[in-house]
Amino acid sequence: MINISPRQLEVFVQIARLGSVRAAAEVLHLTQPAASMALAEMERQLDAPVFARERGRLRLNTRGRELLPLAQELLERYAEFGRIGSGSADELGGELRVGASNTVGNYRVGELLGDFVRAHPHVSVRLRVSNTAEIVAAMLDHALELGCVEGPVAHPSLEVRPWRDDALVVCAPPDHPLTRKRRLQPDNFAGARWVLREPGSATRSLSERAIASLPPGETVLELDQAEAIKQAVIAGLGIACVPEVAVIDAVAAGRLKVLRTPFLDLRRKLSLLLHRQRYRGALIEAFLDSAH
Repeated sequence: MINISPRQLEVFVQIARLGSVRAAAEVLHLTQPAASMALAEMERQLDAPVFARERGRLRLNTRGRELLPLAQELLERYAEFGRIGSGSADELGGELRVGASNTVGNYRVGELLGDFVRAHPHVSVRLRVSNTAEIVAAMLDHALELGCVEGPVAHPSLEVRPWRDDALVVCAPPDHPLTRKRRLQPDNFAGARWVLREPGSATRSLSERAIASLPPGETVLELDQAEAIKQAVIAGLGIACVPEVAVIDAVAAGRLKVLRTPFLDLRRKLSLLLHRQRYRGALIEAFLDSAH
């Protein structure tokens, strides 16, 4: 009979997340030998390894990837058992790892997390901000419980829930020749110098689709943050498609101008991501209830 303990499951989950026994031991306040022994005992009982050893790091093998969501579920159910058993089912604790693409993480974090954090002060929220492709990859690796992204996602393992409407705008420095045009036409953008987000970004994908309907221009810079793009445009290095929410302050201060481009479709949806195999315990359900 297999008799795997919650501690062994915790060690397994943390090693899967962090990639090393030492890092997992530090998080769990164990000695490294104790963490190694817990993993070895779990693998002995399973009669199979759950990690591949690659250049000093541990990476989940096929068996480990199958077992990780089950181990996470068992730990979450164990915690729920304790809360309900002690009569404190409404007092949520623990850690919730959320991934957000750059627009959400930098400009809408209050909308995303505010209600949840205020309602559950004992939950530690870990927010990872990256581009959409990297958040999707982390969701598929079970490194995050939830994601919120600005790009379209179509993967059979992920459930996508609409969250907010969003849009990009084309912006330029106030003294740019395009700002003096009374009624812009697509032909006015011939030879334009564009500052774009990095490949893998949803903003980049939507920008490229929009720019493809315009006369050829030139990409002069690729940057991985909307703030960096704003500063590049303010400095006169080019024009850019950026999230509308990101330029409100700069436009109000007169440092940027938004160009009227009704001939470009720059609308998009922001979406919540959930892994279909992931157990949706009290923490995830509480977060979903707050993300209205």
